[in-house]
Amino acid sequence: MFLQNHDQIANSMAGLRLHALTSPARCRAMTAFLLLMPGIPMLFQGQEFAASNPFLYFADHKVELDRAVRKGRREFLGQFPSMASAEAGDRLADPGDVDTFRRSVLDPAERRTHAAALALHRDLFALRRDDPVLARRPANIDGALLGARAWLLRFFAEDADRLLLVNLGSELTLRPAPEPLLAPLGGQAWQILWSSEAPEYGGVGTPPLYRGGYLRIAAESALVLMPAIPGRLASQRPEAA
Repeated sequence: MFLQNHDQIANSMAGLRLHALTSPARCRAMTAFLLLMPGIPMLFQGQEFAASNPFLYFADHKVELDRAVRKGRREFLGQFPSMASAEAGDRLADPGDVDTFRRSVLDPAERRTHAAALALHRDLFALRRDDPVLARRPANIDGALLGARAWLLRFFAEDADRLLLVNLGSELTLRPAPEPLLAPLGGQAWQILWSSEAPEYGGVGTPPLYRGGYLRIAAESALVLMPAIPGRLASQRPEAA
C-alpha cells in the first residue's frame, strides 16, 4: 500500500514527489487514508517529512554503458505523451552526472524544518497503533462512496466503531445522508477524534462536524470520528429525519 514509490517519481520529468504535485490539504488527507487502512503502508524515503529534493533516475556505470543508459532512458520515457517531445527529452537529468545523484540525496535537517509533516505521520502511526478500534487485526471494516471525490471506511467494534471520512473535493454537506455506514451507534452523534486540518499539521483548523443539523466534511480533508459521550455533544446531534 503506497502513495508514491521510486519508479513513479524517478520516471517523470522532474522527479517531483507527491506533495509537490497536489495541494497540501489533499496530501494530508491521502496520507491519513494510507496510514489508517489495515494494509501495511509503505513510505518512500523522505515522504514522512515531505522531503523537498526531487528523486531523479541516477546510475554509475562505465562510459560505454552510461551512454546506452542515457539513450535508453530517453527512449523509454518517450512513451509518455508529456515527455515525448524533443524539448522534454533535452531537459531530462543525465543519469550518469554526479549532480543528478547529489540532487536526490535527503537532507536530514528537514525533519526539523518540516516538523508539521513529520508530526502528521507520527500522530497517524500512533493512532494506528494505540486506538483500541483502529489497531485491531484482523480489522472488521466496510466502505462506501460519498461522492465523486469522497468516501468512508467504517471500522467495527463491539461497542465503539470508528469512521474514517476522506474528501478530496469541495466541502460536502450530507443532506440527506442515506449511506447506512454513516449511522452513529444507538442514536448518538459522532465526534471528531482526529482531523487532517489541525493547525499543527499545517491545516487551517477543523469546522464543527454538524452544522445546521447536518454532517459536513470540509474540503480536501480527512476525519476520524468516534461515538460521542452521551450528552456531551447534544447541541451537535443531527436533526431527526
